[in-house]
Amino acid sequence: MKIGIYDPYLDDLGGGEKYMMKIAQCFSQNNEVFVFWNEEEDFDDLKKRFLIDLSRVSLRNNIFSKNFPIWKRLIESKRYDVIILLSDGSVPFLLSKKTYIHIQQPLPRIGLDLKAKLKLSRISGIFCNSSYTKSFIDKSWGINTSILYPPVELKPKKTIKENIILHVGRFRVKNVGTEDYKKQGVMIDAFKKMIKQGLRNWKFVLAVSIRDDDKEVFDQVRESAKNLPIEFIVNRNNDELWDIYSKAKIYWHASGFGEDLKKHPEYAEHFGISTVEAMGAGAVPVVIDAGGQKEIVEEGKCGFLWNSINELIEKTSKLMENEKLLKKMSENARRRSARFAGDRFCKELEEIISK
Repeated sequence: MKIGIYDPYLDDLGGGEKYMMKIAQCFSQNNEVFVFWNEEEDFDDLKKRFLIDLSRVSLRNNIFSKNFPIWKRLIESKRYDVIILLSDGSVPFLLSKKTYIHIQQPLPRIGLDLKAKLKLSRISGIFCNSSYTKSFIDKSWGINTSILYPPVELKPKKTIKENIILHVGRFRVKNVGTEDYKKQGVMIDAFKKMIKQGLRNWKFVLAVSIRDDDKEVFDQVRESAKNLPIEFIVNRNNDELWDIYSKAKIYWHASGFGEDLKKHPEYAEHFGISTVEAMGAGAVPVVIDAGGQKEIVEEGKCGFLWNSINELIEKTSKLMENEKLLKKMSENARRRSARFAGDRFCKELEEIISK
């Protein structure tokens, strides 16, 4: 089959981009696979960052570009057996034999008009990255979408655990309309509070990816943590991240904290790949009770969920002070992470496309 893949945020190097390129990799083993994108440098950066084998995947002129005539897009799309695209809530009109939409985040305000409903009738299937995302899309569009949890490859390294709280995430996200989407500033303040309360011999490590446009703001955040046991690891690829995942004892995540999630559900973590990765390395998650995190973490068994900074500190301290509990939850976290890992992504993808 001839398969086309499109991600409008390919240059963002986020979890959604890893998701879409993993789809390309899955199908490239037995099909012709093309990615609609004009900048080869972005494509190369993505391969280096995520270490995804895209050697059998080729770039094609971006038929979804604003500079590409609609009539020409229709002609070009007709040459494909399958086109899969990441949608921001819009419904494309294409002439490929099959068209599938992937939606990465909850978009509650995207009710369909008559034109969109007509275009939707030509869509072969829609799949989301979590039950959290699905709940909003199904309600908005009046449909029943499939769930395909993101691809997670677990590569923990044998090393001695250290007194490290870890957070992994992009410093800023350009396609989400809030300044501190990952709430790294909130977590830094929480750790500072723990130090004031007497915490010793622990450090907080933030492994972040930063775009050039955000370096100035990031430097201000780093300056705010000066002379404290807070460390920043910047722009590392997946293999390098496993070094720190494997050393960390506890994992923090806070996306959605302090936000009106009824009005902006997209401000919560849509799934939580980094949480699963951390768990796979035996780090116990202490993450916000919101979004897709609730689908990953089983409260009190393989980690903790929290709703306030005091609760975050309390549950983190509980793990720090009880080595037996920390070890038990670490083992449970490893087992739980396996639910989202392995080769199940490509298999489940094939099932969705073959329907």
